[in-house]
Amino acid sequence: MNQAAPLDTAAGETVAEGTVAGETTTGRHRRLSRRVAHPAPEALPFDLAELITDPSTRIVVCCGAGGVGKTTTSAALALAAAAAGRTVVVLTIDPARRLAQSLGLGELDNEPRRVDVPGAEGELHAMMLDMKRTFDDVVVAHSTPERAEQVFANPFYQALSSSFAGTQEYMAMEKLGQLRAGGQWDLIVVDTPPSRSALDFLDAPNRMSRFLDGTMIRLLTAPARAGGRAGFKVASAGFLFFSRIISKILGGQLLRDISAFVAALDTMFGGFRERATATYELLRRPGTWFVVVATPEPDALREASYFVDRLSAEQMPLAGLVLNRTHPPATTALTATRADGAAEEVLEAGGEGAELAAGALRVHAERMTVAAREQRLADRFTSAHPQVAVRTVPAAAGDVHDLDGLRGMADALTGPDDDTPTGVPRRRILPARRR
Repeated sequence: MNQAAPLDTAAGETVAEGTVAGETTTGRHRRLSRRVAHPAPEALPFDLAELITDPSTRIVVCCGAGGVGKTTTSAALALAAAAAGRTVVVLTIDPARRLAQSLGLGELDNEPRRVDVPGAEGELHAMMLDMKRTFDDVVVAHSTPERAEQVFANPFYQALSSSFAGTQEYMAMEKLGQLRAGGQWDLIVVDTPPSRSALDFLDAPNRMSRFLDGTMIRLLTAPARAGGRAGFKVASAGFLFFSRIISKILGGQLLRDISAFVAALDTMFGGFRERATATYELLRRPGTWFVVVATPEPDALREASYFVDRLSAEQMPLAGLVLNRTHPPATTALTATRADGAAEEVLEAGGEGAELAAGALRVHAERMTVAAREQRLADRFTSAHPQVAVRTVPAAAGDVHDLDGLRGMADALTGPDDDTPTGVPRRRILPARRR
């Protein structure tokens, strides 16, 4: 067996392969991996300023797990784009109405509202998805007035348009398609719906198509589609058997409501299917970019990693990752260990202000410890996805509730990568280790 070249270890010694008698290859690799430091790959810089000011960028979709700051990120990006001269609309699906408050509006509804942004070269508009109203608009657009009234009066439709699983995600896509088709906006920023899985937004159009093509829908529409008495006789035997089984499961009244709803929507299915396909393809079209938002927590980054993999599998354009609510220290010159040691020395020396100085040193030590943990999590993400650009955004002192707060976050999102108080690039929380 050929002997490998010596390896430099963390302790400065050299270890040649095969020097430990009787040691297995696996054991040797484990021993060397404990001694040799392998720096994480450096994250790529994420230039969000270029992204939102590029005229070819028409749609930015902010997505990620719930509670990571998608709504605030969406609003801040829209504000920055408007300040740069673009005509922007931000669509939120956040029922907490935080976007309206931060933009200085009393409320938002299903139509874009102009936001007064002093000094902006462009225009900023904001809206919040009204799921039922959007569904109603779709029904009106794809049916006659008489048929639309039948649909609106149907109890199953009333439940479907208000609370049916997946309806919110599909209607968000529907509204996005409407805004894009209008041609009024230079840029549309979408805050995706809060949900248990960040993938629901991507799945919504195809799920609607599968629903419309499902066995149950085909059986429920069979009598209406058969046409004439002869056709109904052919379809009625199978439908009767099917309806008896479903009636036991759903109840007779609900089955009748569903049947009436499906019959009323029969002529609209083609339009629904076409729009579902069109909205899905809109996500893959040049000019659309996904921005994944996460916090430096294991669950949020795990969801972000899963979403990145899905976007890659679907060949959808990923712009990068916004790592929100990080905790960079005021200085990186003093390590946590040295700060703790200095705090002990200050207390031992005593004197006026000793306790205050020791407290400040311990706060810094805690901040460095938190930042180190967050950087390890970020490095782990970058190791798994080295091609994904990263932008870190420090946690604000309080909730973002006005335009000034949004401007501060917009500056953190779009500022130059190396323009920070500590000199640490915005793609990192702590400086990279020396190699």
